[in-house]
Amino acid sequence: MADIRLKRVYEPADLNDGKRILVDRLWPRGLSKAQARVDEWMREVAPSPELRRLFGHRPERFPEFRRRYEEELQSDPEHKRCVEEILRVAAGGPVTLVYAARDPVHNHAAVLLEFLRGFRAPVSK
Repeated sequence: MADIRLKRVYEPADLNDGKRILVDRLWPRGLSKAQARVDEWMREVAPSPELRRLFGHRPERFPEFRRRYEEELQSDPEHKRCVEEILRVAAGGPVTLVYAARDPVHNHAAVLLEFLRGFRAPVSK
């Protein structure tokens, strides 16, 4: 199984992080590119702007947000391409998905990680 993990982008980078992929649509506030130490910014895998606004980081909206974001990940061609790319990279070594949200449970990166761990489609190289 691929070694994919999560970390807030504000936490210090670590050698064990492997490739660090920022999965937010917007750049994290108050953080320079040097401080973030991301290898790739994959904004296209983040929830659509409409879905992001609907959720608004309100935990009571999380179940509906999760359902709709998983639908985006499954049906939107750009999201699917990103999922396949993350899995391809993770086949070669550890990947850390970094995100800016304060809540470690109710955020899109947590949904994305679960989705990636359950993804069973063949990975193209």
